[in-house]
Amino acid sequence: MLSLLPLLLVATAFAADAPKLPAIPADSIAKKGELLFADDFSGTPDKRWVKVVDTFKVADGALLGTQTRVKDVLAKDGKTVAIKAHAAVFGLEVPNKDSVVECRIMLDGASMVDVELDDRNYTGCHYGHICRAQVRYDAKTKKGSVQIIDEKDGGMRNDIYTMKNDPAKKAEVAKLLVGRSATFLADVKPGEWQTLVVEIVDDQIRVVLDGKPVGYLKSSGIAHATKTRYEFGVAGQSGLIDDLKIYSASAK
Repeated sequence: MLSLLPLLLVATAFAADAPKLPAIPADSIAKKGELLFADDFSGTPDKRWVKVVDTFKVADGALLGTQTRVKDVLAKDGKTVAIKAHAAVFGLEVPNKDSVVECRIMLDGASMVDVELDDRNYTGCHYGHICRAQVRYDAKTKKGSVQIIDEKDGGMRNDIYTMKNDPAKKAEVAKLLVGRSATFLADVKPGEWQTLVVEIVDDQIRVVLDGKPVGYLKSSGIAHATKTRYEFGVAGQSGLIDDLKIYSASAK
């Protein structure tokens, strides 16, 4: 009879190495203040909207995003990447520090819809990416998830971003990224409208989906003093956003 001890030892080792998810606060971390922006996409688009990456349009009273840069496009030399694959991104110029974002979303074929905060004036990280909250759905496994990422002090920090291109530094990068993101299983319902709330206060982000707290991260980069832009991304075909509201916020 084969001994199960080696298998148990391996399983124990993997369990010890697995990242521990932070506890999700049951109550809101944010006190809503002034309404900074609202759009139900029923009229003329607000002038503060900025096209970042194709393709977004207003359709049937909602903002519809479809990823058109699906694959890398090579240059004439056949080796250099001229245009990288990228999610569709629509930007919104509403500068502030702490806020609450409320909207309805639908993943109607999309694999991801996210809310991102950037500061294009900050040069310490790639493209001024500060933090983001993503709602994801894997059509193969039929599982949904919410991922929250500190990009300023995580994967978009200039030194780490450069190191990621060096396979020899993979382990070093992994250590630097510990605690900079968290992924939680969530009840994502493709083809259905769901309410999404993203609270950003100090160094914390809390995510609520259909009234249920589903994600939380506390990480230093989130506390960046000035987020100059919100960006809404869609990966895959296609994702919708509607009834968007952005409030200023303070800690409760």
